[in-house]
Formats: sequence, structure tokens, C-alpha cells
Amino acid sequence: AYFVGNGGSAAIASHMTSDFKKNGNMKTGALLDASVVTCFGNDFGYEYMYSKQLEQIGSEGDLLIAISSSGNSMNIVNAIAEARNKKMNVITLSGFKPDNKIKGMGDINVYVALEQYGIVESVHVTILQQVVDAILERDGAFR
Repeated sequence: AYFVGNGGSAAIASHMTSDFKKNGNMKTGALLDASVVTCFGNDFGYEYMYSKQLEQIGSEGDLLIAISSSGNSMNIVNAIAEARNKKMNVITLSGFKPDNKIKGMGDINVYVALEQYGIVESVHVTILQQVVDAILERDGAFR
């Protein structure tokens, strides 16, 4: 599973990458390496910093978990479009306006009908943590 996000959503992506890897026993990665993000942002444009990475490393059947509080960040929209091009599975987590760009782009779309960044981000991390807990419970390793 690959995770993408900006700002607070990037922090959630990084944190959940660790939890899904350690507790969910999944192969995961956050596409957030500073040197790669700044290189791709500089060379291709910030709006392509994630999609260009997925173009190189994404494969059919992989999973992209895309987190955007507003649901309108173009680098997240483009990452999802590239994941779709690669026939990857996509989960989106968004908030704010019900007509945000990523709300309907995933196989599973989680939408938080609020416009406060902190609350939307808190709900996103809580939902993702519940998924990890469900995996632990399923595997009999709940701690």
C-alpha cells in the first residue's frame, strides 16, 4: 500500500504507513521522502510529485491510500489518476465540500462532512487506526 497526503495528511500518511507495516504486516510506503518530493516537485511540478512516483513504482493490484482534507489537492488528484491508469486499487479519505474532486475517485471513498482541518484529520486517522485494529483482531494479535 502506498500512502499520499499533504501537510497534516502527510503526517497521517507517514504514521499509518508504520502502523500498517508493523501491526498489519503489510508492505507499505509513504511517498513522502523529502529529496524525492522536492526533486519531483521541482522537475515536474508540485502537482505531479506523487503521480510521477507511482508511474515508476506502482503496479496493477497495488493499493493507494490518498488522504486530502479538502479533497481538491491536485497532486492527490493526479496520484489517484495515475493509480487508476496502473489499475491499482484506491481508497480516498477527504472532507470539506461534498463535491470535492477525490470523493468519488476511489474504490472506497471516506468523506467527512465537516470543514475544520483538525477534526477532518482526526477522523481520518481514527478510521485508519480502526482498520489496523481490525487487522490485529482478525489475526489474533490485538494488543
